[in-house]
Amino acid sequence: MSHFTQTLLDWYAQNGRDLPWRDTTDPYRIWISEIILQQTRVAQGYDYFLRFVRRFPTVDTLAAASQDEVMQQWEGLGYYSRARNLHAAARQIVEHGTFPTDYAGVRALKGVGDYTAAAICSFAYGLPTAVVDGNVYRVLARHFGLSTPIDTTAGKKQFADLAARLIDPHHPAAYNQAIMDFGAIQCTPRSPRCLVCPLAGSCAALAAGTIEVLPVKSKKTAVAHRHFVYFILQTTEGEMLVHRRPTGDIWAGLYEPPLLEFPEMPSLATLVDHPAVHALGPGLTFRPVVLGLTHVLTHRRIHADCYLVTHLDPARLAHHPLWGDYRRLSLAERNTVAFPRLVNILFDHLDRRE
Repeated sequence: MSHFTQTLLDWYAQNGRDLPWRDTTDPYRIWISEIILQQTRVAQGYDYFLRFVRRFPTVDTLAAASQDEVMQQWEGLGYYSRARNLHAAARQIVEHGTFPTDYAGVRALKGVGDYTAAAICSFAYGLPTAVVDGNVYRVLARHFGLSTPIDTTAGKKQFADLAARLIDPHHPAAYNQAIMDFGAIQCTPRSPRCLVCPLAGSCAALAAGTIEVLPVKSKKTAVAHRHFVYFILQTTEGEMLVHRRPTGDIWAGLYEPPLLEFPEMPSLATLVDHPAVHALGPGLTFRPVVLGLTHVLTHRRIHADCYLVTHLDPARLAHHPLWGDYRRLSLAERNTVAFPRLVNILFDHLDRRE
């Protein structure tokens, strides 16, 4: 066993995090935890994991649930394709008859990539499959002084090969957990704890003064700006209109009020002249719920305005060219479907003004 590997295992024995998915070898619970943690910090994912497995304690209960039920449990976590893939994969597993027990079988599940498959196989089955995530890239790049960009084919192969050589084949779960915790606690992206690091004496980046520049990425994703105008349309019967967002865009499968998207944020006068708004009927009042709201996503900035329109005729809405096929929800039914975080923020503003 290398000095690096032994040092990590010794450090983990004293400093490892106590997390609920580490007290089990149940592949279902480990799978759920790994999918949640793909794009979510541990502190946020902790409670979501507990709620999710309480609502869906087995793969059979998850497979039997409706998409709306699954989305409701995921509401607020973001990256909602993870929830859709979990649901689809649960049905794959039930159809197959049992949770797969080898790397290829786990990797074939919808939404499971190389990292997640390696994590499940090592944590559930004790297989020597090395994980490579953001924490692992950072620890390996700094300690071994690797400057190959981690978002290139060559970089991914270099780091995967190194991780495979370093893993302890007798304690793969402990090693994988150790290196991930080491990156999360000790070798952090900013202000790493180099002065009290047990690997400081052999760290190439510390010796070269390159801690802050490793790991290297070859490109930075541009931020896209989108401009949404939402309309909370309430009928004379006290219902509001919502619809499910389509596949192929953000928040697919979640619900939202009627929406118009523009290249730039329009004025109210421009909005009122829009054919979709004009078709709602004459003499309507558009009351601002919130204007100039900015919602930040990983590679997007959503700029949103929201208007409330009340006392709409349900019969007229039923024949609206754009919004006639929307679902009508009472106020009490608002909690029965899942909305994006941005829409819930709009509802919060609406509730405060009412």
